[in-house]
Amino acid sequence: MKLETNFPILTNDLIIRAAYGEETERTPVWLMRQAGRYLPEFREVYKKHDFFTLCKTPELACEVTLQPIDRYSGLLDASIIFCDILVVPQAFGLDVEILPAKGPYFPSPLKTLEDLQKFSKKEINVEKELNYVFKAITLTRTKLNGRVPLFGFAGSPWTLFAYMVEGCTSKTWSVAKKWLFSNPKECCELLQTITDVVIEFLIGQVKAGAQLLQVFDSFGGELTPAMFLTFSYPYLQQIVTRVKSTLKSLNLKVPLFIFAKGVHSCIESLSTIGFDVISLDWMMDVKQAQLKLQGKVALQGNADPALLFAPNNVIQDEVADMLRNFGSVGYIANLGHGMLPDHDPEKVRVFLQAIKEYSSNAGKKRKIEKVD
Repeated sequence: MKLETNFPILTNDLIIRAAYGEETERTPVWLMRQAGRYLPEFREVYKKHDFFTLCKTPELACEVTLQPIDRYSGLLDASIIFCDILVVPQAFGLDVEILPAKGPYFPSPLKTLEDLQKFSKKEINVEKELNYVFKAITLTRTKLNGRVPLFGFAGSPWTLFAYMVEGCTSKTWSVAKKWLFSNPKECCELLQTITDVVIEFLIGQVKAGAQLLQVFDSFGGELTPAMFLTFSYPYLQQIVTRVKSTLKSLNLKVPLFIFAKGVHSCIESLSTIGFDVISLDWMMDVKQAQLKLQGKVALQGNADPALLFAPNNVIQDEVADMLRNFGSVGYIANLGHGMLPDHDPEKVRVFLQAIKEYSSNAGKKRKIEKVD
């Protein structure tokens, strides 16, 4: 696919500078799932269109991506394209539905060894199958008019594999993990095929206009440390290495973020393979993470999403504690997971304003101290 370059000039690069470990005048912030069901304007659009129609119609994906940017004008420092990690399994030819109150559902998941072998040999035309994502990114980057940068994203190979064989969200992921134990060779072959597709998908998003990339390893914490290092880590390593190498050959450079939920024992390993930012979930102690990582990468996170149900003064106090713990350099504020459907949009505003006010005041203080 061609490289899109005719975009408005970016006027807010705080998050990009923070991702590369540079000091910023205040702490940048964005929210995972910031475009979604907690917003009344999103629900109005959702009444008329099903979930994947929103994902696959560039104009609609652009509209809902911009909703939080417009609502919280000046408070969010990045947008993230409205899409879903499960568009990759769809590109493989699997049907995926979103069921009310249940979430993702695969009517025909991979059930046999023959299924795994068949899908491992599939050749996917990424540009054709996922072109709607690329079009949505190009349109949204243009419509943002340089206000904030735009994230592209994809699921990790292990997380996508787990969905493809489990068929729905699971409390144990026992079906997927049974395959890892009983047929590791065949599983690795499918994981490699998924990896190749994810890499091409991420590169395509940057060529279409994405200015940052995040990989979601949502189920990494479901694996033991040894299993994670066998069935997830090598493929994440390939992603960051090959994506960066290809982008460099195109004279492109974007920060790569990894969100590996629950993968606390392996964050040191993740910090050594080229990711620029590690996003921490709310269960990870910040000081322990900093001690392990020794400033090798920037950090993102990690407020408990449930904090947004608290009284305003509690939100403000928790934000102050979070920002003090993380410090001012190489840090991007976020939740430790995504927005919840029953969040109050005005609580989100309190959270975002508290981050901007606290970090701006701290930045002014640092500037005064340097002058002195």
